[in-house]
Amino acid sequence: MKIAELISWFEAWANPAWCESWDNCGWQIEPGVLEAQARVLVCLTPTLAVMEEAIAKSANLIFAHHPLIFNPPKSLCSGDPLAEMARLAFRHNIGIYSAHTNFDQVADGTADVLAQILNLQEVSPLIPTQGNLGYGRVGTLAPSVTLKELLTKIHTRLNPPKLLFSPTADLQQIISKVAVLGGSGASFISAVAKTGAQAYLTSDCKFHQFQESRDKGVILIDAGHYGTERPACDRLVEKFQSLHLDWVELSQKDEDFRQFCP
Repeated sequence: MKIAELISWFEAWANPAWCESWDNCGWQIEPGVLEAQARVLVCLTPTLAVMEEAIAKSANLIFAHHPLIFNPPKSLCSGDPLAEMARLAFRHNIGIYSAHTNFDQVADGTADVLAQILNLQEVSPLIPTQGNLGYGRVGTLAPSVTLKELLTKIHTRLNPPKLLFSPTADLQQIISKVAVLGGSGASFISAVAKTGAQAYLTSDCKFHQFQESRDKGVILIDAGHYGTERPACDRLVEKFQSLHLDWVELSQKDEDFRQFCP
């Protein structure tokens, strides 16, 4: 399958027109690779480490969740990471494509994958957008579990370096309804509270957002940006593999960008 055909297939599924106004979905760099047979390296964040990996593996497309370019650069100078990515992309004929807020909303995107990992049932969007799609998911657990069991499942299946959650006096509290949103979802705490969900799995939560969550009766669980979105990249690899591409692989050089003291 040619790269142009792959992108057409993807955009028919996750329309880039759904991209938020502040976002930058679609082609980040296209150095003239549309007619090439697709050799795809899928990653969460396009970085120089991922680019070096793509070069080493003779990939011609880096398919990323996070955009390489959020804001128009005022200059591209030697030594600047963005400039180096562009230089290497054109030198080695490697395209960079981003599927961000459109991939967040779509079926089998970041939110759906999180819901499936937790085996949520009767799932619906947390923030509906169009059709049956939207940001985040809310669903039920069958059977219900204790908070301790839910935290153990999240830690085991997402494997975050640290797991933060709201202060609670009862780890034996029964949890039957859960909301999830991969990436930075703490601004949706009020929406979560209105659904009746007892727990909310997301990331990038600040001190006072844990306070807000507690005050609204929602147990806020932060498993990290990487931990909540990386699984969807793995799912994307599976979808691309079903198209019988020349080559596709999940990046091994994706970074969490955070380290924790032992």
